[in-house]
Amino acid sequence: MHQAELTIETRGRDTLDITGRISREVTASGVETGLCHIFLKHTSASLLINENADADVQRDLETFFADLVPDGDPRFRHRAEGADDMAAHVRLALTHSDLTVPVSNGRLALGTWQGIFLWEHRYEPHHRHIVVTIR
Repeated sequence: MHQAELTIETRGRDTLDITGRISREVTASGVETGLCHIFLKHTSASLLINENADADVQRDLETFFADLVPDGDPRFRHRAEGADDMAAHVRLALTHSDLTVPVSNGRLALGTWQGIFLWEHRYEPHHRHIVVTIR
């Protein structure tokens, strides 16, 4: 078993392809066949597996979520850190704080167009912590 905690610097609301960082941990683990579990230690960002070939996919997701969960929605009472605060929590509730990906032949068993993304839901940059466990 191998476990590491990664710190990812975000630039504010955006998606970051973290596939390479996760893949390096799989290689370091020496595990040939198993599972890679990825856990985000935050409640205002999320993880997703999505297409990594066309950046428009990520932009379109952001456009959709902006309509689905608008910042500053008057129904939200929780605004401790700004208009994007509660919207970020709702976005996480609709997505994931963890992912599990099979490991085959010492590599992540992702599909041809799949990548692993950290989706920052806050406007401001943050230091996000991810625990990666491979067994």
